[in-house]
Amino acid sequence: MKPIPTVTRFLQSFAIIFVALYTLSAGASDQKPLNDSAKNRIQKAKAPASHGHAGTSKRTQRNKNSAPRKPETIGPMYAHRPEAMQAADGIAQRLGLDAQWVRQAIGQARYMPGIARAISPPPVGTVKNWTVYRSRFIDPVRINAGVKFWRDNRETLERAEQQTGVPAAIIVGIIGVETIYGQQVGTYRVMDALTTLAFDFPTQHPRAKERAAYFLSELEAFLALTQRTGTDPLALRGSYAGAMGLPQFMPSSWTKYAVDFDGDGRTDLFHSAADVIGSVANYFKAFQWRVGMPTHYAVRLTAEGADKAELLAPDIRPSFSAATMVAKGAELDISAMQHEGPLALVELQDGERPPLYLAGTENFYAITRYNWSSYYALAVIELGQEVTAAMSK
Repeated sequence: MKPIPTVTRFLQSFAIIFVALYTLSAGASDQKPLNDSAKNRIQKAKAPASHGHAGTSKRTQRNKNSAPRKPETIGPMYAHRPEAMQAADGIAQRLGLDAQWVRQAIGQARYMPGIARAISPPPVGTVKNWTVYRSRFIDPVRINAGVKFWRDNRETLERAEQQTGVPAAIIVGIIGVETIYGQQVGTYRVMDALTTLAFDFPTQHPRAKERAAYFLSELEAFLALTQRTGTDPLALRGSYAGAMGLPQFMPSSWTKYAVDFDGDGRTDLFHSAADVIGSVANYFKAFQWRVGMPTHYAVRLTAEGADKAELLAPDIRPSFSAATMVAKGAELDISAMQHEGPLALVELQDGERPPLYLAGTENFYAITRYNWSSYYALAVIELGQEVTAAMSK
């Protein structure tokens, strides 16, 4: 018996659909995933062409098995915020820029809730932990990358050290801690970051008004920089604080301290290792790096009689002679006792373990001008030491 025509057509349609689905599935299973080099090419294609530091974020390596990061929430544009447009007019007038250009740049920036969360201070009572902090920045990934960076740029590092007196190990330590030698330069639009922090800095921060004013000044510096260099202000990407390039310079620091160290007629902190090296060295030279001076010495506080409160009162600013520190209960080694300049008692809390104490010199203090943290400074120093040691292996 012949099948009913309607049923025949149904069976034919089903067969066509089945074959099509099978073909698509086979094609998908045969498609090779992007290899590492292909991924890198895509990332490089997306990278921008071209500190007071603002406390740039330090991101650790993500676990390969961790859940994918949720898409970043994007808020409204600042074109609808009267106070932002008023500030744009003020910036244009102060800098002598086209008001419409400034309004358009700020108006197209978007509020980023993630940035506001990231800049917020840790909860009250959070205990600092040097061991944990150190582990974030001194690991095989950074050490191996540092060795490669040093070997690739040995002559430039030597030239920078000769011209400024800043050791290559410190320069290498800075770039490694900041971005793993360019592997993590930040994914936020700098305009979004600076505008968010200028107009929506978290009010719960104890210095919210002061910090918002700082980021407004950095937004102004960024617009002046991009206008002067003919760069689209919406094209550059950096950290959640608006820091840019391998050394994570804030816009004002780029203007003040960045140098054209490769002599090509422009300063590029995104792609020129020479410019990065020269600029970091120039930064520390500007903050009076002392040639040949150690960064710190070992120190131990005597169990009894140590006037720790008075020694810690100046914070990390060198304020005491070696003899004064000893008189107040600090035990210093011979090299520290022979130090001629002022010293600071530096305390690094270490969770439930006893704190670590150092006698910081003016060069230790200079490193904290890059990022106002003694933990950061010691991480930079020790990463540089680890890379130096690995270089000789």
